[in-house]
Formats: sequence, structure tokens, C-alpha cells
Amino acid sequence: QVQLVESGGGLVQAGGSLRLSCAASGRTFSSYTMGWFRQAPGKERELVALMWWNGGSYYADFVKGRFTISRDNAKNMVYLQMNSLKPEDTAVYYCAAEYRGNLYDPSRVDYWGQGTQVTVSS
Repeated sequence: QVQLVESGGGLVQAGGSLRLSCAASGRTFSSYTMGWFRQAPGKERELVALMWWNGGSYYADFVKGRFTISRDNAKNMVYLQMNSLKPEDTAVYYCAAEYRGNLYDPSRVDYWGQGTQVTVSS
């Protein structure tokens, strides 16, 4: 069983930055692909970024060059540094974990965090 707890959301002006953190429980953290999804009101949940359990990362086109995902396996933590934020980045951001998976299909995600609200004002 893995529990994910996000923190770091908030209100920021356009062009500003936020850093989201996700703390994971469990002994096999390094075997999980970790990522961040987001869901805006009235929209489907979408993948933002991920780091595969065996190396490498992926970013959605709409965040490339602005967001950076990182993980610390020794601390069971995953982070999302968000720079140059835009009003369209406003959403609830969710941390997600999939055992040796790819996080491409939200229905196959093993664990979700409770979400943290990010609001970007214009």
C-alpha cells in the first residue's frame, strides 16, 4: 500500500512560480513511476509530467520548458517545479504512482494523492 500526500499549491500571479511536493509512503518507492496530473473544472484529468521508475522523464507539450519534475528515492519524494505559470495552468494537481508502469492511462494508476489546488491569476 502506498499513500501519497501533496503540498505546495496556492495562489500565484501569472509569470510566477510554485513548487509542488508529493510525499509517498511504502518501501518500494523506487519501483514506481511517479507523475503529476491535473484537472481543471469541467475538464478531464490530464497528465502533466512523469518520471519512470527506471529513468527518464516525460512532459506534456503544454508544460515543456516551464515545468520540471524530479524525485528523491531516498526520501520517497517527488516534486514539480512550475515556472512561468499561466492562468490556464489553474487546476487541482494530483500526484500519481504506478508500479513499473507508464501513467499513460489514468484508469491504470495504482495510487492517487488527494490533490492540491493551483490558482494562477492574470
